[in-house]
Amino acid sequence: MKALYSKLNSLVPHQTSREPMSLPDQLEEAARYIKKLQTNLEKMKERKNNLTGNEMENKASLMSSSRTTMQYLRSPQIEIHEMGSALEIVLITGLDSQFMFNETIRVLHEEGAEIVNANFSAINDTVFHTIHSKISDSTHSCGAARISERLKKLVQDANNPF
Repeated sequence: MKALYSKLNSLVPHQTSREPMSLPDQLEEAARYIKKLQTNLEKMKERKNNLTGNEMENKASLMSSSRTTMQYLRSPQIEIHEMGSALEIVLITGLDSQFMFNETIRVLHEEGAEIVNANFSAINDTVFHTIHSKISDSTHSCGAARISERLKKLVQDANNPF
């Protein structure tokens, strides 16, 4: 049982506290963290549904107004969620902006973040990239803010190339 508690405790990001937490406190913190993740997941699912629904409406409108072979271009968007030492980056691009994923990974590496997981999903002409990364405790204080600022500037520059 101790091994299971230890495993659960290792999966939960901890606040920097010098005092060891009691087992009930650790379980309570794990429960709060899981509820927070569930809430974030629901919000992201709702956002994804809204975006894909809007995207389909926009594409249908575009196709009905013009039957040309013009490719539907989508401006990149980024969302950055900080959860302790973990960063979750959701990058939404069109098929024409695949370089944005590479640039996002480059920025994370330059800032010393460890990429834990990265995946994508393509729906029509929209690509949803999700990157899970971890920042070290030494860079956590200002690192997350700096990473967030650089990534937002990257997307802003891609949206306004002139």
